[in-house]
Amino acid sequence: MSMLTPSGMGGKYRITGNQYPRMGRPRRRGRTALAIVASVVVLGLIGWGTLQLIDVFTGGKDKGPAQAHAAPASCKPTAAATPKPTGKPAPLPPPASIGVTVFNATAKGGLAKTTADELAKRGFRVIKFSNAPIEYDKKVTVPALIVAGPAGAQAAKVVGTQVAGSTVKIDPKRAGPGVDLLIGTPYTKLADPKDAAKALAVAANPTPAPSPSC
Repeated sequence: MSMLTPSGMGGKYRITGNQYPRMGRPRRRGRTALAIVASVVVLGLIGWGTLQLIDVFTGGKDKGPAQAHAAPASCKPTAAATPKPTGKPAPLPPPASIGVTVFNATAKGGLAKTTADELAKRGFRVIKFSNAPIEYDKKVTVPALIVAGPAGAQAAKVVGTQVAGSTVKIDPKRAGPGVDLLIGTPYTKLADPKDAAKALAVAANPTPAPSPSC
């Protein structure tokens, strides 16, 4: 037995020449693969836990576009947008109680008198008629401009029904219930009595505003 022959191996494993038996342990491939899988699982759990912590501390604000717009928009009107009705509109005064001053703001003469006479026939109380003040002379671009103060707001609506296409202007600095009718350039004549009556009915019973829809 050679001195290089391990004890107990006998002559079968006697070392001769340049060839030597492998004495190392075989590779444990099964354990290596298991260790890799376990590492992947651990890393996955760590990543999931990190995301959960981020969501807790941020309050879940970082949502995707699909989640942010998942809930449908509400079509219910707010209380401020739909105030409760306070009651019926204030009744319009009768023509006999309305004092009207007729001004001619056009270059055509005689319109103030003829219009004032016609309003008187329709029951209005005409105060006077004359040419328009300088601030309105030839500057009224609507058929008629009805001017009144807050106390004459309802009366101005009634006078406005007598001229188709008229505009009502409420001057907050004006005192008293009197109403001015300023004849504008497009004016031709007062509205037909039947048309004026229809317009008056609409002014007395205005159509409520429609509720908001989606």
